[in-house]
Amino acid sequence: MIELSAETVTIMMIAGVLVGVMTGYHLALMIGSVGLIVGYIAFGSTVLDILYTRIFDLVTNYILLAVPLFIFMGIMLERSGIAERLYDALYLWLGGFRGGLAITTVLIGTIMAACVGIIGASVTMLAIVALPAMLRRGYSKPLASGSVCAGGTLGILIPPSIMLVVYGPMALISVGKLFMAAFVPGLVLSGLYCCYIGIRSLFQPHIAPAVPAEERTVPFLKKTAMLVTSLVPPALLILSVLGVIFFGIAPPTEAAAVGALVATILAIAYRRFSWQVLKHTALETLRLTSAVLLIAAASYAFTGVFLNAGGGSVVKEAILATPGGRWGAFGVIMFVCFILGMFIDWMGIIFIVVPIITPIAPELGFDPLWFAMMICVNLQMSFMTPPFAYAIFFTRAAAPPELGLTTADIIRGVIPFVILIAVGLGLCVVFPELILWLPGKMIK
Repeated sequence: MIELSAETVTIMMIAGVLVGVMTGYHLALMIGSVGLIVGYIAFGSTVLDILYTRIFDLVTNYILLAVPLFIFMGIMLERSGIAERLYDALYLWLGGFRGGLAITTVLIGTIMAACVGIIGASVTMLAIVALPAMLRRGYSKPLASGSVCAGGTLGILIPPSIMLVVYGPMALISVGKLFMAAFVPGLVLSGLYCCYIGIRSLFQPHIAPAVPAEERTVPFLKKTAMLVTSLVPPALLILSVLGVIFFGIAPPTEAAAVGALVATILAIAYRRFSWQVLKHTALETLRLTSAVLLIAAASYAFTGVFLNAGGGSVVKEAILATPGGRWGAFGVIMFVCFILGMFIDWMGIIFIVVPIITPIAPELGFDPLWFAMMICVNLQMSFMTPPFAYAIFFTRAAAPPELGLTTADIIRGVIPFVILIAVGLGLCVVFPELILWLPGKMIK
């Protein structure tokens, strides 16, 4: 054991994480190793007690049971074919407008976000269903792929979101309140995306042409019936999960179990359920849950060492000393989260950064729930900002090769949507009730 100052430990651990990220090793291995090595130098064998206590507290947290249940729900719903039916219905209603297919893509992403909550599933689903339809009708590759990335990433913000389930215990905030707080900002972002697509298509009609009338010649009653029947299942699922939370019937963990059951019933009703589907869903749930909890355990242990060594106080003092008062400090936090999002998985950011910066919010005079949601909205950008950009990679991988879509096309396409997320952050700063109004209406 070596006597180290809090400042030295802070520098060692932050530098260790940054260097580790550059090596390309798995995030959990890298973060856990830094925590163990620096912790042993600073505390000796006592670090093992710190790590054990932190990891045990995390894996026995009842709220985190919602993680595998929401993952199961999202994957099972993806297999049910609801997204395809929604796209077919909205295609007929909006395809005649310039940019209508791109707006349809964002709307489906918004609706499915309230059902799926998994980035990989949402983006892949839209890339398979919507991307070919847009590109084969003359849409610009950047606009089409950008719409897929932006619409698909709403699933990590609009509840039920795995990110919010994970964020709650880290910040000691009710997951139910986080769910309600995220709903309006998510819809605001969706609205900004649709407005951007509509306005740009108006001034540049060649990048998003209307679908020919002969492809949309369907009787009004049939179109209406298709729309209603495609919207009822998602509405039923949303009500079964978010409704029971909002009305105080059940907490998020139990609501997640209900959602998993309803998603399975919908797959059966659509005749998409089979032993193979159940097996795939269960194995994929196990794989994703294991990845989440592995990163969570390593990051939570890392944070335990960091806080016990006094690193939290060092970071707090540095942020509070930022010029510009509380808004200057807030700007620094937002900027740091944005930069980290380019290099670190969102789980790593939440498990490492959130326990450190959450206590700072009250000192700056910010509502903890509002502050938490600003971090979550900010992290939307991390899925579309290279080099670590999940949405870009998923879209590129899922796009059929014959479409000729390149990574450069996707990057050009997501830039306007990243800017729109920054605009959404600004709106939430100017109008904090966008975040705080709905949680205030919850039935206790």
